Amino acid sequence: MQWSNRWTIGPREYLDRRRLRRAALRYADHGWAVTPGAYLAGHRLPRGRAGCLIMGCHPAIESWQDDPGTDPPRVARWWRRRPYPVLLVTGGTFDVLEVPAAVELRVLGAVRLHTGVLGAADGDARGPVAVTPSGQWMFLVRPGADLRPELGSCRDVRHHGRGSWIPAAPSRTPEGPVRWAVPPEQTGWQLPESAAVQTMLLDALAALGRRPRPAAVFVPTVFVPRQVSTARRAA
Repeated sequence: MQWSNRWTIGPREYLDRRRLRRAALRYADHGWAVTPGAYLAGHRLPRGRAGCLIMGCHPAIESWQDDPGTDPPRVARWWRRRPYPVLLVTGGTFDVLEVPAAVELRVLGAVRLHTGVLGAADGDARGPVAVTPSGQWMFLVRPGADLRPELGSCRDVRHHGRGSWIPAAPSRTPEGPVRWAVPPEQTGWQLPESAAVQTMLLDALAALGRRPRPAAVFVPTVFVPRQVSTARRAA
């Protein structure tokens, strides 16, 4: 990996770098593995590892899967000179369920009602939720559970486990900034069980008139790297 030092940082980039560095350190301090993403030059994302041709959101480090960061001094060094977007590496501390906004808004309402009626000890689905400027909402859940076949049949529902990542606030993409709809501080950095959230997703899809059916033949879950899913959305 090569890190270029030819780029001169301006006042805005300096402030952005400090904000991103603080965020990356906060995530790492809670055991959430981070990695630098390719940073914006204008409205594109060409600045990352040398020779990289990917234009969408992607890691700037070639060995990001084997080398995610939770060590504060190391994370601080990564963000010492460049305003790299903060990417959260999935499949370790947490997985992510990514859905479109129409589904997510119904789920957030159902989570509040469900928890208030049944109590936090019975199927609590509350947890951090991030939203991208392109309208994708992302539930952070405890890792290890497969995506239910009914959800796996929905093209706009994605499961990010090992081999994938998500952008985290306050990172900025070509479409705009990433933000927290439900910040991790609001839930005490606690993560819900994936099964509880997946049940809410199925209920939300049914309420929208989309009743996913289990696949007739079992197909193992394939974790789609964000390079592929981002390119697919762009297409």
